[in-house]
This record gives sequence, C-alpha cells and structure tokens, in this order.
Amino acid sequence: MPFPDTTPRTDSDHDRRMRWFREARFGMFIHFGLYSSAGGVWNGRDLPGVGEWLMSNGRIPVSEYQQLLERFNPVAFDADAWAKTAKDAGMRYLVLTSKHHDGFCLWDSDHTDWDVMSTPFRRDILQELSGACRRHGVKFCLYHSIMDWHHPDYLPRPGWDKRSTDGVDFDRYVAYMKNQLKEIVRKYGPLGILWFDGEWEPTWTHERGLDLYRTVRSLQRDILINNRVDKGRNGMQGLTTDERYAGDFGTPEQEIPPTGLPGVDWESCMTMNTSWGYKASDTRWKSSDELLRNLIDIASKGGNYLLNVGPDGRGEIPAASRDRLRDIGVWMRRNGQAIHGTVANPFKTVPAWGRVTRKEGRPGDTLYLHVFDSKTKRVAFPHPGATPVRASVLGSSVKPAVSNTASGFELDVPDLGASTIRVVKVDLAGKVSVA
Repeated sequence: MPFPDTTPRTDSDHDRRMRWFREARFGMFIHFGLYSSAGGVWNGRDLPGVGEWLMSNGRIPVSEYQQLLERFNPVAFDADAWAKTAKDAGMRYLVLTSKHHDGFCLWDSDHTDWDVMSTPFRRDILQELSGACRRHGVKFCLYHSIMDWHHPDYLPRPGWDKRSTDGVDFDRYVAYMKNQLKEIVRKYGPLGILWFDGEWEPTWTHERGLDLYRTVRSLQRDILINNRVDKGRNGMQGLTTDERYAGDFGTPEQEIPPTGLPGVDWESCMTMNTSWGYKASDTRWKSSDELLRNLIDIASKGGNYLLNVGPDGRGEIPAASRDRLRDIGVWMRRNGQAIHGTVANPFKTVPAWGRVTRKEGRPGDTLYLHVFDSKTKRVAFPHPGATPVRASVLGSSVKPAVSNTASGFELDVPDLGASTIRVVKVDLAGKVSVA
C-alpha cells in the first residue's frame, strides 16, 4: 500500500500508531559504539565533552580513528541482560544507536565494511538485541544518525577533516543511508521507532527530511519516527508544532518542558550522568530519587522519559546505572500503574507536594497523587469535576478517607516507613472535568 501524501499529524492513522508509545511512558536509550572502547580517552588524554563525540572532541582524522576497529571487542555483551535490565526497571521500549555520528554500524551491513564485522567481536549486535527484546517483551527501536563523519560523500565536512572533497556527492551519501535503513528495517523489524539525529547541518533540508520520513514509513507502515528526521525542531527543547514538518513526536534533550505541550506527543531523552556514550571519568551521577522524580514529572506533563545508559568497552552497563535502574524498578513494581497508560495532570496548577497523573477509564477516571516529600502528611487537590469514591495508597493496605474542602478535596497520606515517593490512587465516580 503506498504511503499517503500527508504530513504526520494529518494522517488518520497517527493516533492508532502512537497508542503503544503513549501507554509506555518509559524507555531506555543506549549509546554504544567504537567510542565506548575509548571511554573518552585518546592518546592518553581525557578529552572534554561527551564520550560519543570522541572523534570530534579530539579532532581525530578518519585514518587514525579507524584504529578503534581493533579495540572494539565487547566480550561481556549480553543482549538478554540489557533487555532484562530495561524490563525490570519498568521500561517498555529500548532505543539503541545503530549508527552514531562516527558512521560505525553495529550490524552486519551489506553496504559498508565500517561495521561490527570488521572488529574482533564479529557479532551482529542488532540481531542479538532485537531477539532479546522480543523474548523479554520490550519493544525494539533504533537510533540512526543522519550526520556521518566517516562516509566519504557526507557533507559538510568538519573543519578538522582534511580529506579532499573532489568528487564528493551528497546525494550518493543519502542513497547509502536509505539503503542501510531498508536493510535494518527488513532484517531487524518490525521496529517500534526509528530515532533520527544529526539533522541540524545545512545539507539536510526540509525536503530531504520529508522524503526520508515517507521512505521509512513505506518500509514499515506503523513505525514511529521522531521529529529530528526533518528541520522543525525548536532548539534542544525539541518540540515541533508546525504541521509542515515531519515527525511523530518531539524530542526535548536533557530537559523537561515546563508545561509539556498539549496536543503534541513528546519524549525527553536524558542522561544519568552528563555523557551519553561511556566516559570513564564522568562520575557526576544523578541520584535514583532525582531520576524517579524526572519520570513522574514527565508523565504528569503527558510525555515519555527516554533514560540513557552508556555501556563500557566490555559491553557492560555501568554498575552506577544498574543500581539506579534497580531502584526505579523497585518503585515501578509497586507504582507502575501510576505511570504506564496515564495522561497528563488535568489541573491547571502543579501541586507543591508533588505531581498528578490520570488514567481514563469507565465508568470513571482515576487520579494518581505522587507525593514527593516523605514528611508530607496531608495533601489537597482541586475539584476534579467528579466525586472521589475511594482512595488507596499503592503498595499499602491503607485506604485514606477523602474529605471535602471549599476548593476541592483533601486526604491524609500515611507514613510508609521509607523516604520513597508515595502514590495515592483516587477513583472517581465519573470523568474528570476541570473548569
């Protein structure tokens, strides 16, 4: 069936295709590649900047960077361990870097030797991880960079790349990229998402973005494609509201939009420390509590949280990342219903005591009150337009009484004997209707 000649948000199938994404709310981002072997270090020097930008940060010529092929041998890589780590944390999907800006491919590609089969490892990582995700019930998705510092036909060249541009043909590069995308969709699909990046350079135009969006959707009709396939991203906040631009969802990076963006799907991608790819010297880890609050804050604003891990050169997710995901997983096993399948806070204000998510249901909706501070004993919320019929604390047998106030309702929040974020579930007699 031919792809309809429409922009994404005028596509009648858009809501149906987005359903699983909106239900998931939480996913794992994985940055892994040649740069992981270096860990941010080149010729004995710890380079500034994030780990996956090693080639650019060190202004490393292609001829020298290629020595990393011999170093890439992640013998501890375990696809099932990666997929299970995501699942146990309450994540519903996983996005792996099939190819980052250095052009290196984590699969056995028919279109280049700049891939994993040219390393001592010689195992198709995409094949192994796609299978593991199916076994563990995690939706498999891929990141793919439009920008490519290695390919001889990619333009513009960074200033530190002194290779000749004689005979360079950017259209030939685009054809190469499309062939690789066809390859990975056919070999490892169906994919949940193709997550593009590196679209900001002047050679990539709106026309090329719309063409690539249509090309990918013609390969797999229900695939989701982020807005970085096109030129409509508004800075790092990454939200596109203009329907002329392609992309099924916005991509805020390292930030949470203050109020979300009603009517537009979005996903905040964020790191646990400061680097996306593994960097041995980066020990500035966010706490488990901060990461959990980010997840709740994002869900309360109607978005998804794509939380990154950067496996090291052996192919292991760092212990600090695993510890934090384990903590989140413990909370999610008790409170996951307050995240998965929820929609944004229906009230116009953000409560001082925490956040609110909502689940639409029949005969009535459900509110989830996320209480951040363990010292908070009583919370108030505005009238939701429907009468609360019962309240309960997730993970506890306590059922607080709900009392009327002049502006809404109040209830007591029990002390669960821990500093973890408490969630009160409030079932309503009808649908939320906030004036």
